[in-house]
Amino acid sequence: MLSRQVLSRRLPQTASRLAFPRASFSQARALRAQEENDDPNLNGNYPNPPAIKRSFRDPNGDWWDKQERRNFGEPVHEDNDILGVFSPEQYTHVTSNKALLSVGTFIVGFLGFCGLVSFYYPDKPSAPRTFPDGLEKELGGSGAVAARKTGEETW
Repeated sequence: MLSRQVLSRRLPQTASRLAFPRASFSQARALRAQEENDDPNLNGNYPNPPAIKRSFRDPNGDWWDKQERRNFGEPVHEDNDILGVFSPEQYTHVTSNKALLSVGTFIVGFLGFCGLVSFYYPDKPSAPRTFPDGLEKELGGSGAVAARKTGEETW
């Protein structure tokens, strides 16, 4: 009796598996497809020219398209938006070593100038005044804080 229940429940499941074939997800098929493809860049054997910015090409050359500096039928690089004439400018007039030298020279010069100014800058903007009897009467009498007297060099 138990075997009949088990068979009756599993039979529809196995029949549905045979009626509707499942997709086979096999790595072997993907590997075979990858080996058959000769192009590692997957661009359909389209020639990929070297990545040279068009703004570096000769502006006076005999170009078919003088604005973009390219000839008719010349293959376009896949990064054409970056390598075109109207792409952002590349600064090639200063090398990185020369730029670092310039920045370092400025910093050393500025800090050197600040050091010279601080070395020769006077401590006080004016000479201190001295008063006879230390302005005792003017500052409030004998109980007040004494001011500097004539002949005293320290505060």
